[in-house]
Amino acid sequence: MNDTPARLLTLLSLLQTPREWPGSELAERLRVSARTIRRDIDRLRELGYPVEATMGAVGGYRLVAGAAMPPLLLDDEEAVAIAVGLRAGAGHAIEGVEEASVRALAKLEQVLPARLRRRVGALQSATVAVTRGDGASVDPRTLTAMAGAVAGPERLRFAYRARDGVESRRLVEPYRLVSTGSRWYLVAYDLEREDWRTFRVDRVSEPFPTGARFVPRELPMDAAEFVRRGLRGRETYTADVSFAAPPQDLPQWLRALAVPEPDGDGDGVRARFESGDDPQWLAARLALLGVPFTVRGPERLARAAAELGTRLAGAGGAA
Repeated sequence: MNDTPARLLTLLSLLQTPREWPGSELAERLRVSARTIRRDIDRLRELGYPVEATMGAVGGYRLVAGAAMPPLLLDDEEAVAIAVGLRAGAGHAIEGVEEASVRALAKLEQVLPARLRRRVGALQSATVAVTRGDGASVDPRTLTAMAGAVAGPERLRFAYRARDGVESRRLVEPYRLVSTGSRWYLVAYDLEREDWRTFRVDRVSEPFPTGARFVPRELPMDAAEFVRRGLRGRETYTADVSFAAPPQDLPQWLRALAVPEPDGDGDGVRARFESGDDPQWLAARLALLGVPFTVRGPERLARAAAELGTRLAGAGGAA
């Protein structure tokens, strides 16, 4: 194989199989000399691929973990499997990985051939996922279009349905995507209204990157804080909850909403945070933490927690 770039890609694909490759076998597969294989291995190392060599009769080459993540070569089945998994993680806000899922999915779908995109879409449309909370899941294609526009940076057009049902068309300079754990929000500068706005992504349709680049404006605060302040101005309430656990045992989504404070003796903490979730949903989410908790307020959240406890006790056969 005289085409050096093609040979390097083929060699890299072989090395990414989890096994040790004797130099003679690599040379035979690529139809080159052992000396050429050694030179190609050196080139891969220069590109950042940590190729380890072992000596002896059973020695050879293998790709090992390095200090940084090098580019990977995926076959068709692997690419489809990863894309479907990332869509699930992005579209339903899996705790702790949702934002990374969107970034990775945007990169992967940018280079997926059309035939593989069709396979991913067919798999996605043929499956049904159980959503959480109020079911405010989003189309991963909407998220990846937004993520690409943020990374551009590129102006974005889309249709938007407000809370009161009024529909409008928006032209924005997208700044950040923010996940609260149950919903996705886009923080963007609205060019027609000449101000910063927060958009619920599950109310967005027909996102269209315009191709027009822009110099990002400076948001006057952190994007997550901007979303939190926006939520406080809507139909929200302040949840006041004590947990019989140290702060590090609380999930990331909760620590992002509030800074837990010491709560009396022991390792218990108390957290106060703004929530726009239905009280029954929030009570169920708190129960799933597996940490004993007490709702101090408001009354509707305490009542929802008590009702949930009664139903669960009945389901378990308790008197």
